[in-house]
Amino acid sequence: MTTPRQGGWRLQVHEVLPSTSDLCRSLAADGEAEGLAVLALRQTQGRGSRGRDWQSPAGNFYASMLLRPQERARDAGQWSLLAGVALADALAALLPHPAALRLKWPNDVLLGGAKLAGILVDSAAAPDGSLDWLVIGIGVNLAVAPGVPGRTVAALADVVVPPAPQDFAVRLLAALDHWRQIKAQHGFAAIRDAWLARAPDIGTAMGFRAGERVLSGAFAGLGPDGTLLLQTTQGVRAYSTGEVLT
Repeated sequence: MTTPRQGGWRLQVHEVLPSTSDLCRSLAADGEAEGLAVLALRQTQGRGSRGRDWQSPAGNFYASMLLRPQERARDAGQWSLLAGVALADALAALLPHPAALRLKWPNDVLLGGAKLAGILVDSAAAPDGSLDWLVIGIGVNLAVAPGVPGRTVAALADVVVPPAPQDFAVRLLAALDHWRQIKAQHGFAAIRDAWLARAPDIGTAMGFRAGERVLSGAFAGLGPDGTLLLQTTQGVRAYSTGEVLT
């Protein structure tokens, strides 16, 4: 394990961990200061969204970042969108055709319509309703694309020679710093605009799972707080949780 600094980040590099996010969550609960980034070259118990396993072979990217933003706990989901914008920027600089990258609400990066990367945000609230801590977990298929049931998947290696995970960490942390500063200076609206620039076109047909219900509609943008707007036969509905299916 090494801990070189990357900008304002304290970067830990581990050969193997059960889960980078689980380690960051534990350290956050113990009072670790913000600005810690944990990178594992391999995970044995990686976690995806909605309790899914995240397969973690060597050569891909697995990292989690600990932050303590002075914000409302109910706005924690906005950081998934911010991380998506930062991750897309870090990836776009490596691609011959950056427009092939698109964002899928709330936590995926797609390459040519196939899943390239995922984001998982964990958080805890303080008694006054503010955020105590926030952990952003990011997995990127740099070298290989493990299968995901029901999904097409992609790896960066499909189109370019991928960077080593440690080198990609430097790019990503710089992009996260940039967008954190944008959010601090201009608010979430700037993040929303940047996310929409890589989103599906307004009116794109979309399936959506909200709890036990599966809905059909069309993408209608994002609300001011980052909620998904879905055009349905009953009008435009806003969702703060759920899963885009198509």
